[in-house]
Amino acid sequence: MKIPIGNSWWFIFLALIIFSVLVQAEVDTISCPDNSKCYLPPQSCPSQCPYTQPSNSKAKACYLNCNSPICKPECKNKKPNCEGPGAACLDPRFIGGDGIVFYFHGKSNEHFSLVSDLHLHINARFIGLRPAGRLRDFTWIQALGILFDTHAFIVEATKTEKWDLEVDHLKFYYDGLELGIPEGYPSIWVASEDKINVERTSDKNSALITLPNVAEISINVVPITREDDRIHKYHIPSDDCFAHLEVQFSFYGLSPKVEGILGRTYQPDFVNPAKPGVSMAIMGGEDKYRTSSLSDADCKLCVFSPTRDKEEDPLLFEPVQGSLDCTSGSNSGYGIACRK
Repeated sequence: MKIPIGNSWWFIFLALIIFSVLVQAEVDTISCPDNSKCYLPPQSCPSQCPYTQPSNSKAKACYLNCNSPICKPECKNKKPNCEGPGAACLDPRFIGGDGIVFYFHGKSNEHFSLVSDLHLHINARFIGLRPAGRLRDFTWIQALGILFDTHAFIVEATKTEKWDLEVDHLKFYYDGLELGIPEGYPSIWVASEDKINVERTSDKNSALITLPNVAEISINVVPITREDDRIHKYHIPSDDCFAHLEVQFSFYGLSPKVEGILGRTYQPDFVNPAKPGVSMAIMGGEDKYRTSSLSDADCKLCVFSPTRDKEEDPLLFEPVQGSLDCTSGSNSGYGIACRK
């Protein structure tokens, strides 16, 4: 007995509907914290990247940029994007919250505040060297100190003579104690009070540090290669490849008073002196942002005050929010750059 052609098409149509429903049910959902501009009901991840934590570390993950005017899930590599807002890579080259590229020299073996807000403070330790005849050090970010509440979290790239991809060069410390976060993807550590967690984003040398509803910090350890040394004339010694961090920050609800080498570029009224199109725009402030150590918030412009109550000065705690206006030719200061 033959099935009428019309019935066959109905069968195929129903099968496709059932299949699409099953596929939709298998994808993750994702949402933003209630202090972000993209606070909406959970949304389904795209079929191209259905999971927020894919089983393969090389696969793109489902991600929701909570500072974006689009507020839609997208596919993203969890490793730092050195060409995106909030990036701190190379020696070191920053991309501010306003989307403008600038460099900050700093000084080898000293510490500087990258971000200083009322309830979040992030320091960087610089390493480097000064070849003969040069007036300034070449510097790179070797470690981060993240302060929140009464806690201090430190992540660092360990010193190594020769770079070996099969060796993990990351160390983590929480309140002075070294954490034994196992190698391998995905290996996850969560603080007992759930205020910070670490997820390895590859088997070795890459991680995502998350302070829920506050910040995400993507890090990757890289060396100075022989080609880097040849091009930039660093004069790297034979006993140290200057392993350092590539970093990208995402923030939720920074206050308008946020400070720091990078943090000041997230102020809503910040005017960046580093003009677009300048190949090596350099921003100063060493004297203003120098701290005593990774765990100190004692720079001249630091505003970190974890015990301060919002009722003392509510304007200081109003998060940096607002819609992006690309009609004026400027950027909003919210970590989003207008595309030309």
